[in-house]
Amino acid sequence: MAPSSSSLIVSFLRQNIRRLQIPYRPGRTTRNLVVEGGGDATQQEPQIMDGKVQLQFTEQMAIEVCKTIRTRPRWEQTLLSDFPSLSHSMFNPNCVREIIKRQNNAFLSFRFFQWVSSQPGFSPDHQLCSVLFDTLVEAKATKAAKSFLLSFPGFQPQPSSLESFIRCLCDDGEIYDAVDVFSRLKNVNFVPSLSVWNSALLGSLRIGKTDLVWDLYAEMMEFGFVGDVDTVGYLIRAFCKDNKLSEAYELLRQVIEAGHTPDNIAFTKLISGFCKDGNYVKVSELLHLMIAKDRLPDIFTYQEIIYGLCKNGMGNEAFRVFSDLKDRGYALDRVMYTTVIDGLCKMGKLGEARKLWYEMIHKGFKPNEFTYNALMDGYCKAGNLEKAQELRGEMSDRGYRESTVSYNTLIAGFCLHGRTDKAHELFEEMPNKGINRDVVTYNTLIQCLCKEGQVVEAMNLFNELMMMDLQPSTSSYTPLIQALCEEGNAQEAIELWRDMQKWSLEPLVCTHDYIITGLCKQGNPTEGMEWLTKMLTSKLKPRKKTFNRLVDALSSNDRFDDALLVLDSLFGMGYTLEKPVCLSLISQLCKENLCQAQEDIEAVLGRD
Repeated sequence: MAPSSSSLIVSFLRQNIRRLQIPYRPGRTTRNLVVEGGGDATQQEPQIMDGKVQLQFTEQMAIEVCKTIRTRPRWEQTLLSDFPSLSHSMFNPNCVREIIKRQNNAFLSFRFFQWVSSQPGFSPDHQLCSVLFDTLVEAKATKAAKSFLLSFPGFQPQPSSLESFIRCLCDDGEIYDAVDVFSRLKNVNFVPSLSVWNSALLGSLRIGKTDLVWDLYAEMMEFGFVGDVDTVGYLIRAFCKDNKLSEAYELLRQVIEAGHTPDNIAFTKLISGFCKDGNYVKVSELLHLMIAKDRLPDIFTYQEIIYGLCKNGMGNEAFRVFSDLKDRGYALDRVMYTTVIDGLCKMGKLGEARKLWYEMIHKGFKPNEFTYNALMDGYCKAGNLEKAQELRGEMSDRGYRESTVSYNTLIAGFCLHGRTDKAHELFEEMPNKGINRDVVTYNTLIQCLCKEGQVVEAMNLFNELMMMDLQPSTSSYTPLIQALCEEGNAQEAIELWRDMQKWSLEPLVCTHDYIITGLCKQGNPTEGMEWLTKMLTSKLKPRKKTFNRLVDALSSNDRFDDALLVLDSLFGMGYTLEKPVCLSLISQLCKENLCQAQEDIEAVLGRD
């Protein structure tokens, strides 16, 4: 019995699948496959193929399409002409899904999906969307995954896919987007696993958002999670970030008593916090606790200790710890050497810093820009500005680009030693070399100009700072306020003080002293008295010089009652009246009424 035409066609297709899928190449004539009985094979495909043949047909076509997409830059323009008899299959969601699966490139998969979605009549199903979303998440293509979700608001990925997406977002620092995905899961009554919560806590820590850490932890507790040792470690780090060291230490103590020990990072952050506070008793206690719990302090732990010692002016102790680590065989790195070199330079121990510099080089660690800046700063503070500039040239010759920090170091050095002209020259040089000035750059030069009495020039720099969209700091205002008050221009200084409030900057206590002195100098002790009252009400302690200047100004203006009130406060603070001011006050009082003067002074001196 002769085989039917259908079975002949199926047999033919099985033998010629690969030949049928060969894409169009320039110079080759393409044609549709014509089957017995007329018509296009692609059009008859659903009727003439059994399930196995259909699968082979789809897989083979996917392979060829993927190859074309990978090898042709502008494949969107020619893909339909490359596969003219297969366009119907290509727009089948099953076929598109197979192409995406086989692409092994999330970017190209997304690009193909966008292209095929733009073709008339194509509509992706839920399964296809899930495959593409999972492909993007697996490749950590978070931006593309976000774009995809926005483009298809009706698509709801599987909860497990959203959990993976949360992890990716947290790894990329996109914490607020991760929180939005948590809301998606809540809407479908799905509770994320503890590991996902921990990923969000860690991600929040990495971007310094401790408020999110506490919000997420509160939500965890609402769902009944108690957390694990990793959770506790993240909470300890959040407490440290918020400078709540007592709470962090108490939490550590409780979790250890419960039989759990956080990782080294939690210990190191807590040690770092106590180092900054100068609480080395707690630092020693934590080190012993780490060793007892088999959490041996690593190089990062000791690096925090050494850094804290250097910041607190305990360079000798930092150097002792550093030397001890060398003797114990720790693998000290360039960061550790740089930290100690910087600490020694800040203490003025340039000789020891230089020895460590050459030791570091001898051990194969090349100085980087941070090491150069540390030693440059040491030379600047020592007044060896020529050597500092030599180091700057050497740093540049070794391929390290000059930075804002290196310029700030030199500008500060020249200002420190009265070389304002050279400092200003470097300041002007920065934009010509494409180096940004920051608020520290401006503050350094403003302070230098104010010290030299060039207040107009300093104010011009301050105005330029404001125009550069840089946020001023307390150090931007303080030297200007002081200089203006010394010139007797207290009202302009007060305007600057008020401007500080707009920026939510907290003025230094001495700023009030400058203003009171400035008001006295311009002959307005009454307003100076008001500023003194504000200080005392705010529990701020004025300087002895401020009291004396105000007493003198009040007595000179025949404000004896106010002068005696200020004198009373002065003695209450444990201060003494300067001899010239005392003689002037007595002289003024005696002019009025000698007997009354004696009674007033005795009343003040006889206070409890």
